[in-house]
Amino acid sequence: MIDTHAHLADDAFADDLDAVHARAVAAGVTGAIVIGTTLATSQRAVELAERYAGWQATVGVHPHECAAYDAAAVAALRRLAAHPKVVAIGETGLDFHYAQQPRAAQERAFAGQVELAAELGLPVVVHSRDSLAAIQPLLHKRLGSGGVMHSFTGAAEEARPFLELGMYVSFSGILTFKNAPQVRTTATAAPVDRILVETDAPYLSPVPLRGHRNEPAHVTYIVATLATCRGIPVSSVIAVTSANAQACFGANRRPC
Repeated sequence: MIDTHAHLADDAFADDLDAVHARAVAAGVTGAIVIGTTLATSQRAVELAERYAGWQATVGVHPHECAAYDAAAVAALRRLAAHPKVVAIGETGLDFHYAQQPRAAQERAFAGQVELAAELGLPVVVHSRDSLAAIQPLLHKRLGSGGVMHSFTGAAEEARPFLELGMYVSFSGILTFKNAPQVRTTATAAPVDRILVETDAPYLSPVPLRGHRNEPAHVTYIVATLATCRGIPVSSVIAVTSANAQACFGANRRPC
């Protein structure tokens, strides 16, 4: 299993990363992608990917942090992305739900990072809250090496434009929530060669671990729910999502 989106550079993991890694390995998690959301967490993600077997990194500026996206940030991301353990640009995207930053600033930072990913031949990890309609045309104009719609919660028809762009849709612990039937419908309908699994740790803990800190070992619950949704064995979900993760993130970089 590969957890394709975990915020392991977060302070929530400051004291027990060795144990987090050990529990993931014991659960059968062979790889995790450590997500950068600021320049500081991007640097930390690279350091963690160097330290722990099976971990890789992304570097990027989250839409909540886009006020810090300037020429110096672009240069720093380009430098970090040269590291062989960096497999994507992101987490970037648009968040119109919380609207912590002006829409124009978010769109500028997102477009710039998609262009950087295309320039470097890397996929992009996309965050979307109430913004799918705005994200699609930006990606259509600029996307180079594919990417992932992270923690996708849209309907199956909303996923279609991104799938047509060659992107993957990734499912988080929300897939297990009682009040998320639409997510399960989308996970069932999506092409099997375009689905990924993630924890979004330390957030979005799956049922039955709601209220607890999330971590890569918990991706097993998401895999089990996805297997139930699609009516296939857990082993098949593990095989296909791991292969998809390699196809998305590993084509030009080190394997997970």
